[in-house]
Amino acid sequence: MRIEISLRITTGDAACADETVLVLDKPYDRLEAIGLSLEEGKTMLARVQERIVAAQAGAFADERRCCACDCSGTRTVSPLRELFTERIAPEMLYLQTRWASLVSYGVTVALLRDVLPVARTLNPETVRDQLHRVAERADADLDDVPRRLAEGTPRDWAALPPPEGEIVVGLDGGYVRGREKRGEAGNFEVLVGRSMPEDRDSRSFGFVATVDAEPRRRLQELLAEQGLQMNQEITFLTDGGDTVRAMAGEVAPFADHILDWFHITMRLTVLGQYVRGLAHHDEDGAGQLDWLLRRIKGLLWHGNLHEAVPSCADLVEMVLEIDSAYASLPALRKAAAEFHGYIANNADAIPSYAERHRYGERVSTSFVEATVNVVLGKRFAKRQQMRWSRRGAHRLLQTRTRTLDGSLRSLFGRWYPDMAVDPEAETEAPLAAGPPQAFWYFQDMEGIALEVR
Repeated sequence: MRIEISLRITTGDAACADETVLVLDKPYDRLEAIGLSLEEGKTMLARVQERIVAAQAGAFADERRCCACDCSGTRTVSPLRELFTERIAPEMLYLQTRWASLVSYGVTVALLRDVLPVARTLNPETVRDQLHRVAERADADLDDVPRRLAEGTPRDWAALPPPEGEIVVGLDGGYVRGREKRGEAGNFEVLVGRSMPEDRDSRSFGFVATVDAEPRRRLQELLAEQGLQMNQEITFLTDGGDTVRAMAGEVAPFADHILDWFHITMRLTVLGQYVRGLAHHDEDGAGQLDWLLRRIKGLLWHGNLHEAVPSCADLVEMVLEIDSAYASLPALRKAAAEFHGYIANNADAIPSYAERHRYGERVSTSFVEATVNVVLGKRFAKRQQMRWSRRGAHRLLQTRTRTLDGSLRSLFGRWYPDMAVDPEAETEAPLAAGPPQAFWYFQDMEGIALEVR
């Protein structure tokens, strides 16, 4: 069976040009020969794109013809430089950024080579540099946006329409293995969060605090994109760390900061494990400590700080009075003192968890823990010998969080308005989507630039 695929291009003056781009001789009695193979599809796409780009470039140059004689003051002009302002097509840049945000740079290159007629010079370093460029541009856009959430007065806020619903923001931190570079040795902290409005899609964000000059500004703009009003209730659930507490402060006048119940119970669990070890050496002392820990947990659950904070102080004194051969007794004393300080420092952020739970309100950042695992664990390879620079990790976080929550395409739509935004094109599980669309990588724009001599 002979198959000929032709391309017809019609210009503005109705002139047509037909050209055969691919001729195939294919059998029809074998399964593997049915339809176009990947290589045949890549060949067809490459030839079609080459002819379309050349036709579009020619039409653009024809409209901008200029005199090239001595009167113009120059002997060489390149009108296509006005059109080709970048060396990569926007959709190819989007595709590289999206997949490099999900899998490693090397796997991204292999994927693109499997399904697209990309240049052989494409390599992981190129993909990484392109992703960094996208992240830098997104950060530059953030700097250009006016500060909106700090504007207004209480009188202005009272005149606003009723808000649509509460917004819950969870903030938590994780650690990434750092590169052994001067000033950057060892692991460094990455902050990850998730904003969940009642009636809108949730959004994720992440950053490296030592790289991001204004992390609070990043959160403010994300909330503004979700429609946050000055009279809207917003609840921050954090682990009580100084960095995340600073992030949550002064974002909105009606914001509440709540200490995550999960982190309280996690510290109590550690203390309970020490007490169980102590029981092998001092059963009576361990029994008293166990009773006091259960009492503290109950007091905190009901938000009874009037008794909870003194009970934590009693726990510290009781542990200091224990005289035992228990090897982990110093660690138990240290953990008890740290827990007392933790509760005392965050007392203003401890509500009645029982009451919030009774009314169906969130008391834990378990949804953020899942976000941390997805954002960090599945891309930054925390269990492998992979090391990151702080700036490189920060840039990848900007594109990865947008890819995971489905907002990367809309970002490109703002930069390149002719890129159609399909609301169903991106989901929170992009790896389950079908094969990527066909895009083209403009490897060398100067190769098709027209020079008039």
